[in-house]
Amino acid sequence: MAIYVGLIACEDRAGLVHEITGVLFKRKFNVTENQEFVDHRQGRFFMRTQFEGQAEAAALAFDLRQFLPKGALCQVRELKARRLVVMASAEPHCLGEILLRHFHHELNAEILAVLSQTNECRDLTARFGLPFEHIPVAGQERHAHEAQILKSIAKYQPDYLVLARYMRIFSEDFVGRFNQSIVNIHHSFLPAFIGKNPYQQAYERGVKIIGATAHFVTKDLDEGPIITQDVIHVDHTCSPEAMARLGQDVEKLVLMRGLNLVLEDRVLIDGNRTIVFS
Repeated sequence: MAIYVGLIACEDRAGLVHEITGVLFKRKFNVTENQEFVDHRQGRFFMRTQFEGQAEAAALAFDLRQFLPKGALCQVRELKARRLVVMASAEPHCLGEILLRHFHHELNAEILAVLSQTNECRDLTARFGLPFEHIPVAGQERHAHEAQILKSIAKYQPDYLVLARYMRIFSEDFVGRFNQSIVNIHHSFLPAFIGKNPYQQAYERGVKIIGATAHFVTKDLDEGPIITQDVIHVDHTCSPEAMARLGQDVEKLVLMRGLNLVLEDRVLIDGNRTIVFS
Protein backbone atom coordinates (compact mmCIF):
# COMPACT_ATOMS: atom_id res chain seq x y z
CA MET A 1 0.00 0.00 0.00
CA ALA A 2 1.43 3.36 -1.02
CA ILE A 3 1.70 6.43 1.19
CA TYR A 4 0.80 9.85 -0.23
CA VAL A 5 1.09 13.43 0.98
CA GLY A 6 -1.24 16.22 0.00
CA LEU A 7 -0.13 19.84 0.45
CA ILE A 8 -2.79 22.51 0.11
CA ALA A 9 -2.73 26.31 0.30
CA CYS A 10 -5.78 28.44 -0.44
CA GLU A 11 -8.12 31.16 0.75
CA ASP A 12 -9.61 30.19 4.10
CA ARG A 13 -13.28 29.32 4.48
CA ALA A 14 -15.42 27.17 6.74
CA GLY A 15 -15.58 23.44 6.06
CA LEU A 16 -12.33 22.97 4.15
CA VAL A 17 -10.97 20.17 6.34
CA HIS A 18 -14.28 18.33 6.11
CA GLU A 19 -14.41 18.67 2.33
CA ILE A 20 -10.81 17.57 1.78
CA THR A 21 -10.96 14.55 4.06
CA GLY A 22 -14.38 13.73 2.61
CA VAL A 23 -12.85 13.35 -0.85
CA LEU A 24 -10.23 10.99 0.59
CA PHE A 25 -12.84 8.99 2.51
CA LYS A 26 -15.03 8.52 -0.58
CA ARG A 27 -12.03 7.18 -2.46
CA LYS A 28 -11.27 4.77 0.40
CA PHE A 29 -8.01 6.33 1.57
CA ASN A 30 -6.91 5.94 5.17
CA VAL A 31 -5.76 9.29 6.59
CA THR A 32 -2.80 8.68 8.93
CA GLU A 33 -1.69 12.26 9.67
CA ASN A 34 -3.35 15.64 9.34
CA GLN A 35 -2.08 19.15 10.13
CA GLU A 36 -3.67 22.51 9.38
CA PHE A 37 -2.75 26.14 9.89
CA VAL A 38 -4.82 29.28 9.28
CA ASP A 39 -3.07 32.62 8.80
CA HIS A 40 -5.83 34.90 10.03
CA ARG A 41 -4.03 38.07 8.95
CA GLN A 42 -3.92 36.93 5.34
CA GLY A 43 -7.05 34.78 5.40
CA ARG A 44 -5.03 31.81 4.15
CA PHE A 45 -5.50 28.11 4.89
CA PHE A 46 -2.66 25.56 4.79
CA MET A 47 -2.85 21.80 5.18
CA ARG A 48 -0.67 18.72 5.03
CA THR A 49 -2.50 15.42 4.94
CA GLN A 50 -0.84 12.01 4.77
CA PHE A 51 -2.84 8.98 3.69
CA GLU A 52 -2.57 5.38 2.52
CA GLY A 53 -4.11 3.67 -0.49
CA GLN A 54 -3.67 3.54 -4.24
CA ALA A 55 -3.97 6.64 -6.36
CA GLU A 56 -2.97 8.38 -9.53
CA ALA A 57 -1.58 11.48 -7.86
CA ALA A 58 -2.37 14.03 -10.57
CA ALA A 59 -5.96 12.79 -10.90
CA LEU A 60 -6.50 12.94 -7.14
CA ALA A 61 -5.09 16.47 -6.98
CA PHE A 62 -7.53 17.44 -9.75
CA ASP A 63 -10.44 15.97 -7.79
CA LEU A 64 -9.44 17.83 -4.63
CA ARG A 65 -9.21 21.15 -6.49
CA GLN A 66 -12.90 20.92 -7.37
CA PHE A 67 -13.69 21.44 -3.68
CA LEU A 68 -11.14 24.20 -3.06
CA PRO A 69 -11.34 27.97 -3.59
CA LYS A 70 -10.22 29.31 -6.95
CA GLY A 71 -6.45 29.59 -7.31
CA ALA A 72 -5.68 26.99 -4.67
CA LEU A 73 -2.33 25.22 -4.60
CA CYS A 74 -2.90 21.48 -4.35
CA GLN A 75 -0.03 19.02 -4.64
CA VAL A 76 -0.32 15.25 -4.17
CA ARG A 77 2.81 13.11 -4.27
CA GLU A 78 3.67 9.59 -3.29
CA LEU A 79 5.93 9.61 -0.24
CA LYS A 80 8.96 7.75 -1.51
CA ALA A 81 12.72 8.14 -1.71
CA ARG A 82 13.71 11.27 -3.67
CA ARG A 83 16.70 11.37 -5.98
CA LEU A 84 19.49 13.73 -4.89
CA VAL A 85 22.63 15.17 -6.39
CA VAL A 86 24.82 16.74 -3.69
CA MET A 87 27.20 19.58 -4.47
CA ALA A 88 30.11 20.46 -2.19
CA SER A 89 33.36 22.42 -2.26
CA ALA A 90 36.37 21.89 0.01
CA GLU A 91 34.76 21.71 3.46
CA PRO A 92 33.61 18.14 4.27
CA HIS A 93 31.42 18.53 7.38
CA CYS A 94 28.01 18.95 5.74
CA LEU A 95 28.70 16.47 2.95
CA GLY A 96 30.05 13.93 5.46
CA GLU A 97 26.92 14.22 7.59
CA ILE A 98 24.68 13.63 4.57
CA LEU A 99 26.70 10.65 3.36
CA LEU A 100 26.75 9.05 6.82
CA ARG A 101 23.01 9.47 7.33
CA HIS A 102 22.36 8.12 3.85
CA PHE A 103 24.58 5.10 4.54
CA HIS A 104 22.57 4.34 7.69
CA HIS A 105 19.23 4.74 5.84
CA GLU A 106 18.27 7.85 7.81
CA LEU A 107 17.34 9.81 4.70
CA ASN A 108 14.27 9.18 2.58
CA ALA A 109 16.48 9.62 -0.46
CA GLU A 110 18.86 8.07 -2.93
CA ILE A 111 22.10 10.00 -3.41
CA LEU A 112 23.08 9.63 -7.05
CA ALA A 113 26.36 11.54 -7.12
CA VAL A 114 28.50 14.26 -5.56
CA LEU A 115 29.65 17.14 -7.78
CA SER A 116 32.39 19.59 -6.85
CA GLN A 117 34.58 22.27 -8.35
CA THR A 118 37.44 20.96 -6.13
CA ASN A 119 38.91 17.51 -5.46
CA GLU A 120 39.07 17.71 -1.65
CA CYS A 121 35.96 15.58 -1.03
CA ARG A 122 36.70 12.85 -3.58
CA ASP A 123 38.16 10.37 -1.07
CA LEU A 124 35.34 10.99 1.42
CA THR A 125 32.73 10.29 -1.26
CA ALA A 126 34.58 7.17 -2.44
CA ARG A 127 34.38 5.69 1.07
CA PHE A 128 30.63 5.53 0.64
CA GLY A 129 30.83 4.01 -2.85
CA LEU A 130 29.20 6.96 -4.62
CA PRO A 131 30.17 8.66 -7.90
CA PHE A 132 32.21 11.84 -7.56
CA GLU A 133 32.54 14.30 -10.42
CA HIS A 134 35.15 17.04 -10.40
CA ILE A 135 34.06 19.99 -12.54
CA PRO A 136 36.86 22.55 -12.21
CA VAL A 137 36.30 26.28 -12.51
CA ALA A 138 39.82 27.33 -13.54
CA GLY A 139 39.95 28.95 -16.96
CA GLN A 140 36.17 28.95 -17.46
CA GLU A 141 33.69 31.77 -17.29
CA ARG A 142 30.52 31.12 -15.30
CA HIS A 143 28.24 30.23 -18.21
CA ALA A 144 30.61 27.54 -19.51
CA HIS A 145 31.12 26.10 -16.03
CA GLU A 146 27.39 25.94 -15.37
CA ALA A 147 26.85 24.27 -18.76
CA GLN A 148 29.21 21.49 -17.66
CA ILE A 149 27.37 21.13 -14.36
CA LEU A 150 24.03 20.94 -16.13
CA LYS A 151 25.39 18.24 -18.44
CA SER A 152 26.42 16.15 -15.44
CA ILE A 153 23.15 16.70 -13.59
CA ALA A 154 21.14 15.69 -16.65
CA LYS A 155 22.62 12.18 -16.44
CA TYR A 156 21.06 11.67 -13.01
CA GLN A 157 17.67 13.41 -13.31
CA PRO A 158 17.52 14.31 -9.59
CA ASP A 159 14.46 15.54 -7.74
CA TYR A 160 16.61 17.93 -5.69
CA LEU A 161 20.05 19.50 -5.69
CA VAL A 162 21.59 19.84 -2.22
CA LEU A 163 24.28 22.47 -1.72
CA ALA A 164 26.38 21.15 1.17
CA ARG A 165 28.62 24.21 1.53
CA TYR A 166 28.99 24.58 -2.23
CA MET A 167 30.81 27.90 -2.35
CA ARG A 168 29.75 29.18 -5.76
CA ILE A 169 26.93 31.53 -6.76
CA PHE A 170 24.67 30.26 -9.53
CA SER A 171 23.26 32.44 -12.28
CA GLU A 172 19.58 33.29 -12.48
CA ASP A 173 19.26 31.08 -15.56
CA PHE A 174 20.73 28.08 -13.73
CA VAL A 175 18.50 28.52 -10.68
CA GLY A 176 15.44 28.91 -12.91
CA ARG A 177 15.93 25.39 -14.26
CA PHE A 178 15.41 23.93 -10.78
CA ASN A 179 12.47 25.88 -9.41
CA GLN A 180 12.03 25.19 -5.67
CA SER A 181 14.35 22.19 -5.99
CA ILE A 182 17.70 23.49 -4.70
CA VAL A 183 18.30 23.26 -0.94
CA ASN A 184 21.21 25.25 0.48
CA ILE A 185 22.87 25.63 3.87
CA HIS A 186 24.03 29.16 4.65
CA HIS A 187 26.39 29.68 7.55
CA SER A 188 24.54 32.52 9.23
CA PHE A 189 21.16 33.20 10.80
CA LEU A 190 19.52 34.80 7.77
CA PRO A 191 18.61 37.51 6.94
CA ALA A 192 21.73 38.61 8.85
CA PHE A 193 25.12 38.40 7.12
CA ILE A 194 24.13 37.52 3.59
CA GLY A 195 26.83 36.53 1.13
CA LYS A 196 30.52 35.83 1.67
CA ASN A 197 32.39 35.55 4.98
CA PRO A 198 29.44 35.67 7.39
CA TYR A 199 31.60 34.65 10.37
CA GLN A 200 33.93 37.57 9.71
CA GLN A 201 30.89 39.84 9.46
CA ALA A 202 29.54 38.41 12.73
CA TYR A 203 32.89 38.96 14.47
CA GLU A 204 33.05 42.56 13.31
CA ARG A 205 29.53 43.21 14.63
CA GLY A 206 30.32 41.60 17.98
CA VAL A 207 27.32 39.27 17.87
CA LYS A 208 26.51 36.98 20.79
CA ILE A 209 24.88 34.25 18.74
CA ILE A 210 25.79 32.68 15.41
CA GLY A 211 23.65 30.32 13.42
CA ALA A 212 22.86 28.52 10.21
CA THR A 213 19.93 28.56 7.80
CA ALA A 214 18.63 25.89 5.45
CA HIS A 215 16.71 27.54 2.62
CA PHE A 216 15.58 27.11 -0.96
CA VAL A 217 17.74 28.83 -3.55
CA THR A 218 16.25 31.60 -5.68
CA LYS A 219 17.75 34.15 -8.05
CA ASP A 220 18.28 36.51 -5.10
CA LEU A 221 21.40 35.59 -3.13
CA ASP A 222 20.59 33.96 0.24
CA GLU A 223 17.03 35.32 0.18
CA GLY A 224 15.07 32.18 -0.74
CA PRO A 225 12.31 30.75 1.48
CA ILE A 226 13.72 29.62 4.83
CA ILE A 227 13.15 25.97 5.81
CA THR A 228 14.75 25.84 9.27
CA GLN A 229 17.36 27.62 11.40
CA ASP A 230 19.30 27.25 14.65
CA VAL A 231 21.87 29.17 16.70
CA ILE A 232 24.60 28.77 19.30
CA HIS A 233 26.01 31.32 21.74
CA VAL A 234 29.43 32.92 21.32
CA ASP A 235 31.25 35.75 23.10
CA HIS A 236 34.00 38.33 22.71
CA THR A 237 36.75 35.69 23.01
CA CYS A 238 35.73 34.01 19.72
CA SER A 239 37.77 34.83 16.66
CA PRO A 240 36.21 34.47 13.19
CA GLU A 241 38.05 31.15 12.88
CA ALA A 242 36.69 29.92 16.22
CA MET A 243 33.18 30.94 15.18
CA ALA A 244 33.58 28.98 11.94
CA ARG A 245 34.67 25.86 13.86
CA LEU A 246 31.78 26.17 16.30
CA GLY A 247 29.36 26.87 13.48
CA GLN A 248 30.16 23.68 11.60
CA ASP A 249 28.11 21.53 13.98
CA VAL A 250 25.14 23.86 13.64
CA GLU A 251 25.45 23.94 9.86
CA LYS A 252 25.39 20.19 9.36
CA LEU A 253 22.52 19.61 11.79
CA VAL A 254 20.40 22.40 10.33
CA LEU A 255 21.01 21.12 6.81
CA MET A 256 19.99 17.60 7.81
CA ARG A 257 16.87 18.83 9.60
CA GLY A 258 15.85 20.97 6.65
CA LEU A 259 16.58 18.26 4.12
CA ASN A 260 14.51 15.72 6.04
CA LEU A 261 11.57 18.14 6.17
CA VAL A 262 11.76 18.60 2.40
CA LEU A 263 12.11 14.87 1.70
CA GLU A 264 9.05 14.14 3.84
CA ASP A 265 7.00 16.79 2.00
CA ARG A 266 6.56 18.81 5.19
CA VAL A 267 7.44 22.16 3.60
CA LEU A 268 4.91 24.27 1.75
CA ILE A 269 6.28 27.34 -0.03
CA ASP A 270 3.99 30.36 0.14
CA GLY A 271 5.56 33.33 -1.62
CA ASN A 272 8.94 33.93 0.00
CA ARG A 273 8.14 32.11 3.22
CA THR A 274 7.46 28.53 4.16
CA ILE A 275 4.82 26.74 6.19
CA VAL A 276 6.61 23.84 7.88
CA PHE A 277 4.54 20.94 9.22
CA SER A 278 7.04 19.39 11.65
